[in-house]
Amino acid sequence: MMMEKILRKEDLIYPELSYKLVGLAFEVFNELDAGHLEKVYQKAYAKELTAAKFNFKEQVSYKVLYKNEVIGNNYLDFLVDDKIIIELKRTDFYSKKHIEQVSNYLVVSKLKLALLINFTSRGVRIKRVVNATKED
Repeated sequence: MMMEKILRKEDLIYPELSYKLVGLAFEVFNELDAGHLEKVYQKAYAKELTAAKFNFKEQVSYKVLYKNEVIGNNYLDFLVDDKIIIELKRTDFYSKKHIEQVSNYLVVSKLKLALLINFTSRGVRIKRVVNATKED
């Protein structure tokens, strides 16, 4: 018989910080509404992060290595407090590709948490993605 772990608030990674970052996404959607390009939401989210005095970096580059040789670069939309990756999408549904992309970012960066934020035609949807390979 498989035991299911009950998730408590204490088990969440960075719950207060995550809550604030999610709130900023809703603020952006409430102001802009649906139908904009992803880059428009990204600029608005950056303005909200700045206004809220968050320590963040935008379009953070990391190298993709193949047999110890750099073969390309990937870019995180945002890195907040050097703890949480924020990846913004403008789509109604989460795709396996987007979740795998964010999971890869977590593994490469060795961070614990990413928030995949979708600006949909009906509102904001948030998916918490946790680095299962990250050890404390």
